[in-house]
Amino acid sequence: MGNIDTTHITENAMKVLAKRYLRKDDRLNVIETPTDMFKRVAINIAEAERVFDPDINVDEVAASFFDIIDSFLFLPNSPTLMNAGRELQQLSACFVLPVDDSMESIFDGVKNTALIHKSGGGTGFSFSRIRPKNDVVQSTKGASSGPVSFMTVFNAATEVIKQGGTRRGANMGILRVDHPDIEDFILSKQDNDMLTNFNISVGITDYFMECVEQDKDFPLVNPHSKTVAKIVSASKLFDTIVSLAWNNGEPGIIFLDQINRYNPTPLVGELESTNPCGEQPLLPYESCNLGSINLGKMVSHGSVDYELLEKVVHLSVRFLDNVIEKNNFPLKPIKEMTQNNRKIGLGVMGFADMLIKLNVPYNSEQALQIADEVMSFINKTSKLASEELALKRGPFPNFKGSIYDEEGSNPLRNATTTTIAPTGTISILANASSGIEPLFAVVFVRKNVLDDDEMIEVHPLFEKVIRSEGIYSENLIKKIASAGSLQKIQGIPDYIKNLFVTAHDISPEWHIKMQAAFQVHTDNAVSKTVNLPHEATKEDVEKIYWSAYRSGCKGVTVYRNGSREKQVLNIVPAEEDQPETNDAEASKYSSTAPRPTEVKGVTREMITGCGKIYVTMNENENGLFEVFANMGKAGGCASSQTEAIGRLVSLALRSGVDPEAIVEELMGISCHQPSGFGNNKIRSCADAIAKAISLHLEMQENEIQQSQPRPPQPLIYPVEGTNGDVFNFSRGACPECGGVIEHEGGCAFCRCCGYSDCL
Repeated sequence: MGNIDTTHITENAMKVLAKRYLRKDDRLNVIETPTDMFKRVAINIAEAERVFDPDINVDEVAASFFDIIDSFLFLPNSPTLMNAGRELQQLSACFVLPVDDSMESIFDGVKNTALIHKSGGGTGFSFSRIRPKNDVVQSTKGASSGPVSFMTVFNAATEVIKQGGTRRGANMGILRVDHPDIEDFILSKQDNDMLTNFNISVGITDYFMECVEQDKDFPLVNPHSKTVAKIVSASKLFDTIVSLAWNNGEPGIIFLDQINRYNPTPLVGELESTNPCGEQPLLPYESCNLGSINLGKMVSHGSVDYELLEKVVHLSVRFLDNVIEKNNFPLKPIKEMTQNNRKIGLGVMGFADMLIKLNVPYNSEQALQIADEVMSFINKTSKLASEELALKRGPFPNFKGSIYDEEGSNPLRNATTTTIAPTGTISILANASSGIEPLFAVVFVRKNVLDDDEMIEVHPLFEKVIRSEGIYSENLIKKIASAGSLQKIQGIPDYIKNLFVTAHDISPEWHIKMQAAFQVHTDNAVSKTVNLPHEATKEDVEKIYWSAYRSGCKGVTVYRNGSREKQVLNIVPAEEDQPETNDAEASKYSSTAPRPTEVKGVTREMITGCGKIYVTMNENENGLFEVFANMGKAGGCASSQTEAIGRLVSLALRSGVDPEAIVEELMGISCHQPSGFGNNKIRSCADAIAKAISLHLEMQENEIQQSQPRPPQPLIYPVEGTNGDVFNFSRGACPECGGVIEHEGGCAFCRCCGYSDCL
């Protein structure tokens, strides 16, 4: 494979490498090149070969590993790239820790979580063994506070641990659907400021889904006493899960019975939890080492290059098995469990790129067939590679009694070999589409408001196609960047629109079909986010859940566009696409001052009984000029009324009404909080807006505002980020560079700078 061309490392990839992966000196200066890093990793992992064959030529093995990594045919998970060959030498991304029903177990779990996060890993937990709140604790005669309260302890511990000096910890919290505190758990992230270091998922059982389907009552069982705590309506409980997932994407759902049907070592234990992104079910104290093959590189002359794919699979399995030998595990029980089962998770990235190179639309039956054929080939080939390793190195120690322990079958080296993981940052390094996801966009806009730096990046395959069609122009690229999709852009041939569909162009049904196609041939689970438009309904989410369950998926995550707080506008209508105001409409506003193209302002957060309101106050040369108000939680009556108040206040200000008069009219209006809410004793949304304006005017009088220059603010509901990036509430945004945030498998990452909230 030495004749394969090395992929050019993009500017974004270099920024991500320098920020997160390459070695630095004591002054944080980068002292390693990408080639140095790839050599470091390849040599370190190849050294494991000596454990099994003292006479082997390690240099040859290292050269083979270097070849597939340097060519971006395969990349291991981030901790391996970061830490292999360095002092830390912690190479795993995924861990699951037990949490039993005792204070000792719970706080041992907190301590062990801190150690894992410090080493660069993420953790998953099942809190299903903890007794419900208000249950009597016999030793103290006190009352239990329940699993959700203990989750806040884990969350706080995570907050203060910086993973390996490069990233903050991530957790998965799972609670069985039959736990008495399940409703509290489902609602625990209704406020996006709670459990900020957790993804949460409900552990769904087949029996629960049967009860929902038949509209039966469903028992909630105390895990301590094993008695029925109460009976609830399964349908209503399911509706609550659906509603909260629709609201902000959480909780996700995990199908526990489906996961355990494919548990490779049932005699060792039951699978109760997963890693933070949900694609890797693990036993307590188990870890898994992941890596991904770049399918975009597996196309030659218009067809899948299965010969190359076979070679890469064999080398990747060998590489990942070696990782287990070289890993410096953070805890002794994790080392023992991992080495006894030797689970690895070989997955893919660049699937959307592969389809484009094959001229196959993502949302097509042909794409499903390709997914089935390619993943079947990878899974079968990985098993053959594991069998070959078992002949030389021995099977995994828990092989006896495993699902593979059948008469006439060959032993395997690894209890699992395949996982479809999210590949947010490593796909940036490889300049590949992420995992099995469709393209998120064909044109990306990266902008920082403080220095007015803006860069438009075009997907290389798309640019190649439109140049060959002779329709490339900067104006076209800007239109696409504004629209976020090709589908409504005139002048682009239909075949290009069909080929370059993006995540939000694709119906939920196709997202699930693709996930199910890969799941059939994947040992563990599949990371896949079902992207929904903002106007999607709760019924749409419900249909997705049923489709995922019936098609054999092991879990599912939905994300409705614009459903979370602190998001920026990355796609805005192009100027030429703005509707023109006719004379009759203009006459309605003839007495108002025209809006300048640039205004200055600040945004103030106000806490109300309905949630947070962000009040943005912009000024022109004469003072306060307009006010925008936005609820932290999108949608609903309160949100629309808040927006309406802001518009009317702005109209009044532009018409010359004294701001003090506006404050006097709105101040003191009360709704369900007559006594006042929060530090400012806010009585209603209208009262919150009035008090925000009043505080702003007071600051003006004290000349505090004049002493601090303010960056220009955009028109559409902004919230200023810490580094000058502009946020609003319609699409995901990166808190570091202001780029587009993509949601994948319960995590968010930025393709512009490599930011990720969990990987």
